[in-house]
Amino acid sequence: MPVAAKLAFPITVVLLAATASPARADGRAEFVTCQAMVDRAAQAAPAASAGTRSDEAALARCRQIIRDWTLRESRMSVDENGRPLR
Repeated sequence: MPVAAKLAFPITVVLLAATASPARADGRAEFVTCQAMVDRAAQAAPAASAGTRSDEAALARCRQIIRDWTLRESRMSVDENGRPLR
């Protein structure tokens, strides 16, 4: 079997997997959900409720998403509707 044929199959599989994978939106819904989750956690903090490790991990992940979005939006010159910010 020629080398080109051996390489063509894995390349085809990778390309097919990349095009068949579901497209992700810009993540704004995830951002809004994370904002709400962090807000609820901040309100519950005075009650001193100890969260589980999965809750803490989810909060850490949400905080990272919020940081990423904040940095991303500070570099954008248009809003989510395409209108200029400046």
